[in-house]
Amino acid sequence: MKRLSLILCLAAMTLIGPKLHAQTIKIGSMMDLSGPTSSVGQPYAQGIKACAEWLNSKGGVAGNKLKVVEVDTGYNVQQGLTSYKRFVNREKVVAIQAFGTAVTEALVRFAKKDQVPLFSASYSAHLTNPSKAPYNFFIAADYSTQMRVALKYFYENWSGEKEPRLAFVYPDHPYGLAPISAGKKYAKELGYNIVGEENVGLKAIDATTQILSLKNMSPDYCWVGGTTPSTAVILKDARKVGLETTFFTNIWGADEDLVKLAGKAAEGTYSLQSAAVYGQDVPGMEVIKKITDGEYKMTHYIRGFASMLVMAEGIRIAAENEEINGPGIKNALETLRDYDPMGLTPPISYFPDDHRPNMAAFLYRFQNGRMEFAGSMHLERKDKWLGE
Repeated sequence: MKRLSLILCLAAMTLIGPKLHAQTIKIGSMMDLSGPTSSVGQPYAQGIKACAEWLNSKGGVAGNKLKVVEVDTGYNVQQGLTSYKRFVNREKVVAIQAFGTAVTEALVRFAKKDQVPLFSASYSAHLTNPSKAPYNFFIAADYSTQMRVALKYFYENWSGEKEPRLAFVYPDHPYGLAPISAGKKYAKELGYNIVGEENVGLKAIDATTQILSLKNMSPDYCWVGGTTPSTAVILKDARKVGLETTFFTNIWGADEDLVKLAGKAAEGTYSLQSAAVYGQDVPGMEVIKKITDGEYKMTHYIRGFASMLVMAEGIRIAAENEEINGPGIKNALETLRDYDPMGLTPPISYFPDDHRPNMAAFLYRFQNGRMEFAGSMHLERKDKWLGE
């Protein structure tokens, strides 16, 4: 216990750093507190604010207090653009925490022009290429890397006589489409037989038609690229029509609420994640347990907390360089090498020509009504995968 307390103390001191020209640093927070992704947007937003409050309680970042200015974008691009303009022109934020893919992608050129670092909960691979998105960052493996991790994991554990059959189900918009091309390409490289592809929207209340079509294809594995509510609809309809396959989802497609929504239909589903699950034995979890009084929090909350930790580390380094501004924070972040956000995610590294935070993902399997750790995998940081 004494050793753990020392680790937490050193981590806090590293973030706090020396007091240099103390000021209040404004961080914009553009979250999906309403709309089709609010079920995951709300806990993510809570994690961001909780981390900022914890850092402030420890003296701030390099002696500076963080002020999080939050708005609800509702997964609406126009609301996102309006909020962004307010943050940059009126609030004078130095960096922004953003959420959904549609809004994030609409802001890429604005963030570049205004030189505002933008951390998102959209993990589209092309956002990791600084030649196209120089001010975009995030703290999880991109959607394409997540899919590659799962495909490799399943292929290496495949014991069938014939090549495994693979299908895709996803919503037809930027978030859902983001990893599909890369996933198909990698699946073919590994030796999968791609047999089906269907679209199911985030607001879907029935997917019977699509599932019946997939059933005719008899896939061994089926990628689901929606959010937990739409995944639950897919799983329940699959159980109803008798589709037997191994479903696996991206980071937003399945979480602790899946069992509540899908019941027994969730059994056997795999969830890709990049952050610790509440209660996991890592140093940062002790902080989160303390500030939440032991109240259970979803993995999205933990990822939001980690996103703010990583941004704060960039701000700390920029403060030491007396450059608390957009370019200064960007340059500072690009010096991070295996930065450890108190064990809450795999180590983070950014490079001037590569903003992929890491190439790692965890796999959890729903068994007996719980998310249980199934394995993890680190892929090689291949240049040909950058931005794809």
